[in-house]
Amino acid sequence: AFSACVCAFAPALQIPESLGIVPGSVYLICVIFYQVFYITSPSRLVEYNAALASVCFMIFLGFADDVLDLRWRYKLVLPTLASLPLLCAYTGHTTIIVPKFIRELIGVDKLFDLGIIYYMYMGLFAVFCTNSINIFAGINGLEAGQSFVIACAGLLFSLLHLDGSEDPDLSSILLLIPFIATTLGLLYFNWYPSQVFVGDTFTYFAGMTFAVVAILGHNTEMMLLFFLPQIINFVYSLPQLFGIVPCPRHRLPKLNMNTGKLEGIKSNMNLVNLALLILGPQTEQTLCVILLVFQTLCCALAFWVHAMFAQIQ
Repeated sequence: AFSACVCAFAPALQIPESLGIVPGSVYLICVIFYQVFYITSPSRLVEYNAALASVCFMIFLGFADDVLDLRWRYKLVLPTLASLPLLCAYTGHTTIIVPKFIRELIGVDKLFDLGIIYYMYMGLFAVFCTNSINIFAGINGLEAGQSFVIACAGLLFSLLHLDGSEDPDLSSILLLIPFIATTLGLLYFNWYPSQVFVGDTFTYFAGMTFAVVAILGHNTEMMLLFFLPQIINFVYSLPQLFGIVPCPRHRLPKLNMNTGKLEGIKSNMNLVNLALLILGPQTEQTLCVILLVFQTLCCALAFWVHAMFAQIQ
């Protein structure tokens, strides 16, 4: 599929869409080779293969969405189904650490077992990850850029906590390294002025990758902290997502053809337009840099929050 790209100083160009299928395919080839790390650990291999099945399913769904333009209700249901292989193969804990002040307040143990509720939480977590990147988009380089920043933060966190070959963080590392490499290549061609569009194929692929990385590494809470800009974007978008306020198909900012800058639209409720309304008109490249710097700062904040929380456990 091709889409017309219009800018203030150049005629309309035909830009190929759905190019997220390329890094997705290369990624799958790489992580399949990584199976050799789990030859002597059958239980880990089962979880790892289940993660690959979930990611592969979401790449297929994303490409189907790019081609068929699926309705939103399918986008909510299908990620849940895609996460089932991983949830069924999951052998990790279902407990959460209760902060000390809460334990003293309500009189519970440090570890609290959520049981089946934890599996429901992981399923909803996968749905959120896949759709949150999909709705925080619309300008060149933003989808691939935010995914690259989150992946680097996740890799750093896993490296800092890696403890032996049987550590769950090893799975996260093996899944994130090829993702960072393939995303960086896509970002090079998707940066303004974009030569390719990533499409829903990449956003779903990236979201499910982050979900399986967090679930296998037992650090979903940390991944949610990395997703702070996506959470802000989701909360700000809720009135339109639930139909309280009319929601257009693409909630993009307006391009001023005279200045070549993007201008925010109040009725399009997402973080991209909100940034423009706060900061004023910006060029597309400048706006993308601002949002990616914000993403980076939020990831740094996540490390600080994690360190503070570790002290009060």
